[in-house]
Amino acid sequence: MSNLQTIDKQYVANTYARFPVEIASGKGSVLIDTDGKEYIDMGSGIAVTSFGQGDEVWLKAVTEQLGKVQHTSNLYYTEPCAKLAQLLCEKTGMKKVFFGNSGAEANECAIKVARKYAQDKKGAEYSTVITLENSFHGRTLTTLSATGQEHYHELFNPLTPGFVHTPANDFEALQELALKEKTAGIMMEIVQGEGGVIALDADFVKAVAAFCKKQDIVLVIDEVQTGNGRTGAMYAYMHYGIEPDVVTTAKGLGGGLPIGAALLGEKVENVLGFGDHGSTFGGNPVCCAGAVSIVERLNEDFLKQVKAKSEKIFTALQGASGVKSVSGLGLMIGIETEKSAKDVVAECMANGVLCLTAKTKVRLLPPLNIPEDKLDKAIEIIKTACAV
Repeated sequence: MSNLQTIDKQYVANTYARFPVEIASGKGSVLIDTDGKEYIDMGSGIAVTSFGQGDEVWLKAVTEQLGKVQHTSNLYYTEPCAKLAQLLCEKTGMKKVFFGNSGAEANECAIKVARKYAQDKKGAEYSTVITLENSFHGRTLTTLSATGQEHYHELFNPLTPGFVHTPANDFEALQELALKEKTAGIMMEIVQGEGGVIALDADFVKAVAAFCKKQDIVLVIDEVQTGNGRTGAMYAYMHYGIEPDVVTTAKGLGGGLPIGAALLGEKVENVLGFGDHGSTFGGNPVCCAGAVSIVERLNEDFLKQVKAKSEKIFTALQGASGVKSVSGLGLMIGIETEKSAKDVVAECMANGVLCLTAKTKVRLLPPLNIPEDKLDKAIEIIKTACAV
């Protein structure tokens, strides 16, 4: 064990089973370890480094802002915060944005918005939030309670009350549950990421959206992992032609800096008033400057390239030796393999490609701008690792 790993194991909390790779530097879609070995990055920090490592546009935006002011709190106005909020609203049609530090914090905001809206409109007893089985919404106690996977709950009872779960893609079951409960909101991921990279059925998503509108229930779409171009659309819900009341996002928004956002639609844009919610680091000017440099480049031409790269991966892997199925959307891809996902990832790592897992699947989340030659090389190494 190296000195770095010894120090890490002694002083860092035992919450991560790290891969035996010590990342020292990187550029674009390539990461380099302390021994100088290069890896093609097919995980992008779990869908965070949207434009790879050391992206020049992002670096310039961040360093210029660092030279001006790194933090002010929300007691004052700063240009990056306002500009980012404007960009997000213009690209989505949403009306206002609350900024936090993470996806979990964005989801906490969404839950508070749903409950306050329902309380104001229907009464305090309307507080239940419905989520889907197999979902993942965060690791705070409340977003863990929202997560529809029992094994995440076992060690942390009692959970925050007011959350119930229903099977994905079963609208009748969801409707029955929503009418039985005093329902404030329905929250769901368009692609269940930690749940195995599974995209929801279009008919189900549209039916839920129509039901929420009819029943005046707040519809929250969790785009923490799917958002900011990851699926080939600005946000994944746009593939389905629906209009959520709240969209939550994080990860790829900041390009590598911690930022989360809850985008509020017309129905709920004024639900939160002065003092109802807050975040010390939310809207941090350096994080927002980085995010502006990301969001400004997520135009139609760029998103077409994301879709084309996605199609290349799906075409290459579907039906390949050792591959049972390929799921997901855009550059958020899950591969069900005959070998164990852990073994496939280990073989890829040995051959210079870094992949992730999600349940029993190999998970791919490459930088959105990964060059074609790097992508082609990674695909071949992944195919070889999967082969039986």
